[in-house]
Amino acid sequence: MDLDRIVAGALAGHRSSLITLAVHRLGWSRPDVALIGRGDPAAIARLQEEARRLVAPRCAPPVEPIIIGDHNEQTVAQLRRCLDHDDAVAGAICADGHLGYSQPVGGVVAYREHISVSGVGFDIACGNLAVRTDMPFREVQPRIDAVLDAVSARISFGVGRVNDEPAEHPLFDDRDAWLAADAMPMFPAARKQLGTVGAGNHYVDLFREVKEGVDEADSPVWIGIHFGLRGLGHRLATQYLKRGGGRDGIDVKPTLLHQDGDLGRGYLAAMELAGRYAYAGREWVAATVLDILGAGELDRVHNHHNFAWREEVAGAPAWVVSKGCTPAFPGQRGFVGGSMGDDAVTLEGVEGPEAEALLSSTVRGAGRVMGRRAALREFTRAQMEEWLGGLGVRLCGGDLDESPMAYRRLPEVLKLHAASIRILHQLRPFGVVMAGSEVFDPFKD
Repeated sequence: MDLDRIVAGALAGHRSSLITLAVHRLGWSRPDVALIGRGDPAAIARLQEEARRLVAPRCAPPVEPIIIGDHNEQTVAQLRRCLDHDDAVAGAICADGHLGYSQPVGGVVAYREHISVSGVGFDIACGNLAVRTDMPFREVQPRIDAVLDAVSARISFGVGRVNDEPAEHPLFDDRDAWLAADAMPMFPAARKQLGTVGAGNHYVDLFREVKEGVDEADSPVWIGIHFGLRGLGHRLATQYLKRGGGRDGIDVKPTLLHQDGDLGRGYLAAMELAGRYAYAGREWVAATVLDILGAGELDRVHNHHNFAWREEVAGAPAWVVSKGCTPAFPGQRGFVGGSMGDDAVTLEGVEGPEAEALLSSTVRGAGRVMGRRAALREFTRAQMEEWLGGLGVRLCGGDLDESPMAYRRLPEVLKLHAASIRILHQLRPFGVVMAGSEVFDPFKD
């Protein structure tokens, strides 16, 4: 949709442009659109006033972003573009940030009354779950190969996969939630795919806790899980991106929907549905891995990092739109993975000016230092296996685009956020399961 052309036509009173603007950009209700179709003067005047606001110059200078760590100019320019809107009140990029679709991965932006479809992104409600088991490392390490094989066999990794073990959940009985999100056409596939992990940087890992004074053999085993919606999220995001007149791409403006418009309310319902679905999927995977291990659960840490929350920012409510940021309010716990060959951590947010400036957000991982294609060209399988072997990590699946060498080192990233977080547990990987190199994933980050 060429917004300038559509707005010009609407201001000139062209009926087709008025209707296109009302339906596809502003998300007007059917009765209001019908008024436009009948030529109602009051409705047309109201629509033209909204059209003028869409193309009006800014009333104030853009918000200056908070930038943690070193980032290339294109990534910072992305964040500035997201903040170049009168409704934007704050924005930041964490130390693990890198270029994303429209909004940087590792970037967080607050808008007073708008929600950013492109900001949340295609993998809505992607997140991390860590589960502390009651099983010590000595009971898992001798059978790690069999455990990883069982995880790979019982849990589906890859694109377009369905779950071989049907995963029932009350969400599938909540017809109203699917209708509110306009997601009923996606329901059959979503039901079959609950609990599938997808590909890209998504994983199921096994860790042992590293703690001074505790023998390695006695250290508790943790399960780490990272994935979101993949196919369902991509379809929901694409649906609302198109309806909002937005475009997919790197150097494009964010697609913003007003919270009170029909389209904005529909997207918020879709995002909430996605959040429930993603939580259910990760919890199903965790239960399956616990069953494979024959272990019990002692604790869990669970967060989305591609989402938007209604929070207080600078004394007033705002939508805090996160793409790849772990929420970290004071006392709130999060699980942050490194790469397949680096320690992970659980952490919690702490109070302070830096936390406030970062909108109570922190990293979701170590962050890439090179793109996927570059990593595939740069590294060999032997190099990756040498890195992992030196750390005692067994890998099932995975490809060079996810090799540890393509990532920053997590301890260095976390140091840059030391004023706003506190590390609770250090977790060392010893088993990693990911989709294999034969999988083509159109939904990679």
